[in-house]
Amino acid sequence: MLEALGLTARAGQVYQAMLARPDDDIDAISAHCRISPGDVHDSLDELGALLLVRASAEHPGRMRAVDPSIGLADMVARQEADLAARQAALAASRAAVTRMVADRAEHRASHGERLLGMDAIQHRLDQMGRAATHEVLSSQPGVQRPEDLDAARPADAEALTRGIAIRTLYQDSNRHHPHAAHYAHWLLGHGGEVRTAPTIPQRVVIVDRSQALVPIDPDETRKGALHVTEPGILNALLDLYEQAWNTAVPLGATTPDDPTTGLTSTERELLRLLGTGLTDDTAGQRLGISARTVGRHMASIMERLGASSRFEAGIKAAQKGWL
Repeated sequence: MLEALGLTARAGQVYQAMLARPDDDIDAISAHCRISPGDVHDSLDELGALLLVRASAEHPGRMRAVDPSIGLADMVARQEADLAARQAALAASRAAVTRMVADRAEHRASHGERLLGMDAIQHRLDQMGRAATHEVLSSQPGVQRPEDLDAARPADAEALTRGIAIRTLYQDSNRHHPHAAHYAHWLLGHGGEVRTAPTIPQRVVIVDRSQALVPIDPDETRKGALHVTEPGILNALLDLYEQAWNTAVPLGATTPDDPTTGLTSTERELLRLLGTGLTDDTAGQRLGISARTVGRHMASIMERLGASSRFEAGIKAAQKGWL
């Protein structure tokens, strides 16, 4: 019972024995508690340091227990004073950390911040996720890497548990990759929203419409990122994101063929990209599909158009209003 106050079990046993049997000497206490006289002496040293025993005025050379209403009350008061001091030290430490974070935030706001390397990017994403109070919007081009999805899961789970709204844009190609589709359905099942489209804006994460992370080089997003807080840039990013979101298809819904042309959304976007002069490789990268898949789509389109070449297919598609 007295262990909660910092006493060892043996010292507590000796203290209670001295209270119950105030006339006992060392040997009697030793016999009563079934411990050695040396253990009794060690316990008396411990009790003396806590001011729970004092020298007896009636029996010189012996100790007497201080009444619990005084000794234990004083002990609790000392512990309360120690706790108050620790709380004051903790408050001072917290204030120092807050000042340091504010100073760093002010420095970043005045000088801008480029984050180089995946470790720096992931650290900032973790900070942004923890700071989120309302929503997290993200656009994730290409087929998602399993290791990136695994790294994102704890932060997404924590945010969803706190009631943060998560909206994520993926490319249609992710629907055909099991690890990406599984993660997207996991997000959906835990309260997130997921939509896909043939092409989506560059990679971006926007938190609470007040800060965003965008790649320094859209073609090599793992090299570094730029942390954005300027309202003008944020509004432009949000407008672009909302346009893409409103035209994307919710996960779980099908993407029906165009009733007029019979084209899927991916095929229509592929025709548009190739019509601008892009190669199969480049168009495939924009759509998150391989050049071989681009070739299969084009073969199917040419067959439906009755075209023997891509040039002829382009002409006939334009004549039919497919472009």
